[in-house]
Formats: sequence, structure tokens, C-alpha cells
Amino acid sequence: MAAHLPRVLQESGASLAAAVAASALVGPAQVGARVLEFWLMRHVHPIVSARIASLAHPVGAAGLIALGAPAASPFAVIHGAGNGVMTIASGALPLALFGAGGFGLRQGFLMAPARVVSASAPFVFDLLLARYGTASLTVTAGLGIAAFVVLMVLPVRKA
Repeated sequence: MAAHLPRVLQESGASLAAAVAASALVGPAQVGARVLEFWLMRHVHPIVSARIASLAHPVGAAGLIALGAPAASPFAVIHGAGNGVMTIASGALPLALFGAGGFGLRQGFLMAPARVVSASAPFVFDLLLARYGTASLTVTAGLGIAAFVVLMVLPVRKA
């Protein structure tokens, strides 16, 4: 998403200047969400944080698709916040579910497929964006919703 965010926002009707300004909010939103996650959610199981984070992009995407350019900044902030918390959760969740034993190896096995998909994502999303415009966010939002559903199946318990 990061590589295409200004273009996505322009597809929604935002000017280049507004798209770049909104895109610049992603980084601060990531950091702010990580601070809030540490401050407010540190006593909550990481799966709860991951569930919330997985819904952030779909919520922001729905707003951008429905409202267009006026939702560019809120989309960038919501998407960035979810992305920021998800980076923390992707390390904390396996640790909480499986424990510390063999953490590095297990994390490698879990993250390898994600890295392969991440490598192809800019190309695939560009194809979607070229063909469907802002509606291509329905695909990325669907992936976020799928992640939420999978996370809802996982029990909240200590390893």
C-alpha cells in the first residue's frame, strides 16, 4: 500500500498535494498507534490488538470508497494506525501463543510466506489499481477482514 498510497488517494478524487499530505500522516499514525498500544493495551492479550489492527484498513477503506477525497486523511491515519499495531502484534502474538521456545525458527516459518506475498503485492495491487481504481481497496479490505475472521477463531489464552 505504501508504494501506491498517493495514487490511491488521487483515484479517490484528492489532488496531488492533498494525496501527498495525507500519505505523510501514515508514519506518525503508525508511531502514535504503537505508543497507544503500549500504553493502553499492554495488559491485553496480543490477539486482541491484532484483531483490532486487522480491521483498521477495512474500516478506513470503506470510508475512502464511500466518501472519496474528503476521507483521504482519515483513511491514511486509520490505515497507518492499524499497520503500526500489526507490526507489534506480528511479533508478540506468536510469542504469546507458542511461548519463547524455538521462537526464532517458528517466526521464520510464519513470516516466510508473508514476505513472498509482500514482495509481489506492489505489482499485483498496481494491476488492480489500474483496472479498478479506488474499488481495488475492496480486495485489500477483504484480506483484512479474512485476517480478522482467522484471528477470531484463535483462542485468547496463554501458552
